[in-house]
Amino acid sequence: MSPLRLRELVSRNRLSNRLKSLIRTSPSIDGSFLERLEEILIEADAGIKVSSRLLEGLRRKPATGDILDSLGEEMSNIFLGRNREMAVDSAGPTVILVVGVNGVGKTTTIGKLASLFRKKEQKVLLAASDTFRAAAIEQLEIWAKRAGAGVVKHSYGASASAVAFDAVEASVARGMDTLIIDTAGRLHTKVNLMEELKKMKVVCGKKLPGAPHEILLVLDATTGQNALTQARLFHEALGITGVVLVKMDGTAKGGCVLAVEDELGIPVKLVGTGEGLDDLESFNPHEFVQALLTPS
Repeated sequence: MSPLRLRELVSRNRLSNRLKSLIRTSPSIDGSFLERLEEILIEADAGIKVSSRLLEGLRRKPATGDILDSLGEEMSNIFLGRNREMAVDSAGPTVILVVGVNGVGKTTTIGKLASLFRKKEQKVLLAASDTFRAAAIEQLEIWAKRAGAGVVKHSYGASASAVAFDAVEASVARGMDTLIIDTAGRLHTKVNLMEELKKMKVVCGKKLPGAPHEILLVLDATTGQNALTQARLFHEALGITGVVLVKMDGTAKGGCVLAVEDELGIPVKLVGTGEGLDDLESFNPHEFVQALLTPS
């Protein structure tokens, strides 16, 4: 993603403008400044834990330094040391399981993912394991056609795990490079539905050792701290390997990215920037921080 495009999306939250205003009225890092800064960060969805960490880091900085630069450095430290590359299984098809809550945009994200891999001249197969909605299978087929990918599907109401199993089998038999498995949206608090996802994960591994190689959680950037709750429960159940942050083109405040990375250690790997087939890009932490702190 170009820095200019990211800055345009992220700056809509006006975090940087509020910070600039705070710095103009309180040029020194005193108790009053830190209290107001904490309020701004929490309102930007960074959460109490991350906000406290950032404030503690600022307290250790020289009082004469640039406050925005210091804050940016502390934010950047949160993103250090995590692998943001998509997994690749050189011995066979790379299997990607895509999960998330109802209505977050998993199927759309899968279409964009398929397009990314097709641009790399990979052979891509999609698995229609969202069998709870009849329209979901049709929707996935539409995206597959747009991206130039194949689809494995069963009838409406079929076993989601059976679809996943057959899709892994088909991807191996056809010599595919990548298999992306769609799943039904589910509330992260519904134990029985989370158990079904665990079963799908096991089924993939039985057919192809090591699969799924990626378990991507699609998160809506506009949901704020609720995104952290979702990520925590999905991670506990499945071991999420990466996050796809969508709806950054909306009214997202951006702070939830810091919270997910800092509290759970899950790397944000991709960012959705719109509804088009090409509106999915790699996440760049440096550009994100710069966008977050650059006044609009």
